[in-house]
Amino acid sequence: MPPGGRMGGPIMRGFATEEEKAAAPKLTKDLLKRVFSYLAPYWKQLLLVLLAIAISSVLNLMPAILTGKIIDEGLIGRDLKLLIIYIVALLLTNLAANLIGVLESYINTWIAQHITFDMRNQMYSHLQSMSQRFFTSNNQGDIITRMTSDIDGVESVVTNTFKSILSNSITLVFAIIAMFQKNWILALLGIAVIPLFVIPTRKAGKTRWTLTREAQECNDEINGILNEKLSVSGQLLVKLFCKEKPEYEHYRAANEKMVKLNIKERMAGRWFFVVLNTVTNIGPMLLYLVGGILIMKYDSGLTVGDITVLVALLGKTYMPVNSLLNIQVDWMRSMALFTRIFDYFDMPVEIKEPEHPKTPAKLEGCVEFKHVDFSYEPERQILHDICFKLGAGNSIAIVGPSGSGKSTIINLIPRLYDVCEGKVLFDGVDVRDLELAYLRKNVGVVSQETYLFNGTIRENLLYAKPDATEEELVEACKKANIYDFISTQEEGFDTMVGNRGLKLSGGEKQRISIARVLLKDPALLIFDEATSALDSISESKIQEAIDPLIDSRTSILIAHRLSTILAADEILVVKDGRVVERGQHKDLVALGGVYTELYNTQFKRIPEE
Repeated sequence: MPPGGRMGGPIMRGFATEEEKAAAPKLTKDLLKRVFSYLAPYWKQLLLVLLAIAISSVLNLMPAILTGKIIDEGLIGRDLKLLIIYIVALLLTNLAANLIGVLESYINTWIAQHITFDMRNQMYSHLQSMSQRFFTSNNQGDIITRMTSDIDGVESVVTNTFKSILSNSITLVFAIIAMFQKNWILALLGIAVIPLFVIPTRKAGKTRWTLTREAQECNDEINGILNEKLSVSGQLLVKLFCKEKPEYEHYRAANEKMVKLNIKERMAGRWFFVVLNTVTNIGPMLLYLVGGILIMKYDSGLTVGDITVLVALLGKTYMPVNSLLNIQVDWMRSMALFTRIFDYFDMPVEIKEPEHPKTPAKLEGCVEFKHVDFSYEPERQILHDICFKLGAGNSIAIVGPSGSGKSTIINLIPRLYDVCEGKVLFDGVDVRDLELAYLRKNVGVVSQETYLFNGTIRENLLYAKPDATEEELVEACKKANIYDFISTQEEGFDTMVGNRGLKLSGGEKQRISIARVLLKDPALLIFDEATSALDSISESKIQEAIDPLIDSRTSILIAHRLSTILAADEILVVKDGRVVERGQHKDLVALGGVYTELYNTQFKRIPEE
């Protein structure tokens, strides 16, 4: 039967754009082998799916064949018993086909879900192993897209593309065989009509796909507006600059464009449907005409039931033929999807575990930089021949102009990046020889940009030590000078901090982050401009927390406040990626160099105690 109303599915996917053709991945043996490697663990389930599809395809053709029997032997033959038998058989066949279809769909979905489960786990694990360079160099939205929509698309590949190839191929083969068994003349005639059905379908598909692409681009624009303007920071900026009305008009224009494109896309090809429905009715008409001539004029042995069966089988060939002709497009997009995912999998892990990792019994936090060079990009060197040593229990302050490389120096210690030349030693051991988790467990960093997860204070603290007791939480918070604030909250440690901790002040967030680091109990404490963005009162509270910590632990301080710097045992002055001066505050001020300039322009505003 000519299913004119069901053409929307094939048309939606029915054409590959020139960009897709140009960007289509080259099909190689290695690529296909890699794709099917994800299917290999589930080969038993795949065999069941293949068997279910084959049985279901045959059963779906049986109603057409049984209809012929009902007409010839039951109705025309006036045999009530056979009529009942064939009707019951038709009912049971439909029931069996539907039950097998449910089973096939369940197994297919099960396989697809487990493959995406495996890929998500592999991708997440791989991304966790990437260096900080990867996350600063790549677009965050692109990373999330690979983890979500790209891998989600794999499910569609398994449940739709692979299934479509198998089921349509089997259905088409069995339908054509059944047609030739009935009458080869009418079978050839029916096959000759199929191209008339395919041509308008593909033409409509091209038009509709172009409009779908435009609609998708418009949808991306709308998502970009929502993502930027409805975020916490975006909304704040909109309000402060009184841009509510212009932003509304911007969104309204994009939304209106989307509506127009959606209407065009849904109405596209309606004239083709008129032609298509006419063409799909030509096939059955010709079969009835030629079949009638064969019965009436040539005594061919054909029956009315045979012609009915042939017409029904011809209808069964339309959809498989169209789907298989368009399967190249689906396959192209599927391979492109896998290629995008494999591109991430193939990115090398820059920070690797040592082959024979060392885990000393106890680390004191001694740090030594030996002739360290570093660059983010080969053509732009950031650090030049950095040399210094920090003894156990001592502290060093690193100062210098913005962009001089201060934060880069401390990022090399926990191996967020690896040195290009030279060595960074931790208690006399090259950090590249220490077990990565062991090294990072012994380095605590309090950065300027404090990050708290959207949860309670307790949950954020326990991120450092999940098994910490209530007493340990209280002790850490007292040391961080934040316990008094927490105890005044109605929910105490169970107070919600909000998205990125926005329900708390900058000083409160910073002191919670200090408490979190203290629960980690690291051998080395690093304060990376921990008070730079705070008011003097918040700075004072944090300084009260930091000072005793510096006295009791090996520490590195990056600061622009004089009060913080004066607490250090030694000051390193960094400029243009080099240590240009080092020593005590008074000596450095007397030198009349970089530190003196920093003191006169920046530090002197804070009165010395």
